[in-house]
Amino acid sequence: MLWKGFLSPVDNLEVEEARAFLADHDPGDYLLLDVRQPSEYQEGHIPGARLIPLPQLADRLDELERDKPVIAY
Repeated sequence: MLWKGFLSPVDNLEVEEARAFLADHDPGDYLLLDVRQPSEYQEGHIPGARLIPLPQLADRLDELERDKPVIAY
């Protein structure tokens, strides 16, 4: 899949590690990416998260900023 190369290198974060990262960085310093379906996003999401459903990600990579860390969930 093309998006895997775009998001490399990939680190997996545990929930507490992700919380610590978000707490230690300004929201403009990273992209919080929600890759779930729109209905799931509407039911609830992390404030500031951007929705790009996983099936659409390969076609929408140009919407991501390459110079910022991406936290996807």
